[in-house]
Amino acid sequence: MRNLLLSVATVLMAGATIAAPAQSAQLPKGAARNIVLVHGAFVDQTSWKPVADILTKKGYNVTLVENPLTSLEADVDATKQALAKQNGKTVLVGHSWGGVVITQAGDDPKVSALVYVSAFAPDIGQSLATLAKSGPATEGGAAIHPDEKGDLYIDPKVFPSAVAADLPPEIAESLASHQLPLNHTAFEAPVDKAAWYDKPTFYVISTKDKVIAPEVQKMFANRMKAQTTEVAGSHASLVVHAKEVAAVIEKAALVK
Repeated sequence: MRNLLLSVATVLMAGATIAAPAQSAQLPKGAARNIVLVHGAFVDQTSWKPVADILTKKGYNVTLVENPLTSLEADVDATKQALAKQNGKTVLVGHSWGGVVITQAGDDPKVSALVYVSAFAPDIGQSLATLAKSGPATEGGAAIHPDEKGDLYIDPKVFPSAVAADLPPEIAESLASHQLPLNHTAFEAPVDKAAWYDKPTFYVISTKDKVIAPEVQKMFANRMKAQTTEVAGSHASLVVHAKEVAAVIEKAALVK
């Protein structure tokens, strides 16, 4: 999975990652210098590499959290460990399931802003299972099934069109066959904190998403009073639209 996603990043983002001018490494005065990126279910942290490369070249200190995906508690703990290593203001970013994680973990005093990218954004007492039942059904949501161990996967036959329709077909199919499972206990665990009540919040809405319906993403963003940006991408917009996503994170880094 790691090598595959690194290959995706290299192919799709070669031009963008090379294009950053040298002088851009000087960050704006007062900007949060630390960015912590939390990945979603079924993939690993290298799904964030295109965005991380852009931000690193601009001078940000970027950390990719490696979620174990075994429980909400475990993923929140991994994120808190990453936050503990940051020195100063930090922007905390989550994609998909990662939105649940940052909602719970984002109350850390170092976190200056939250960014949700095609992400679930629960309120206190809500779980991913609760959110999955709200709003219109999606092709990707309907394709999530447990195996005999209770681990959740997206049907590999559905994954390419539902999750990554704007990636090359051979890449999407390979991602489908190399999924990292999300344990069902994570799916069912409610958050008992909602950091977005107290933190400046941003949301990147993927208008062609077939996992989290765009109208549901808009509902999350409106409820959080988030600053929103729309990209015409699939659930994999953090890869395909990495430049736009990175730009939103940079905007969040400027929050006073």
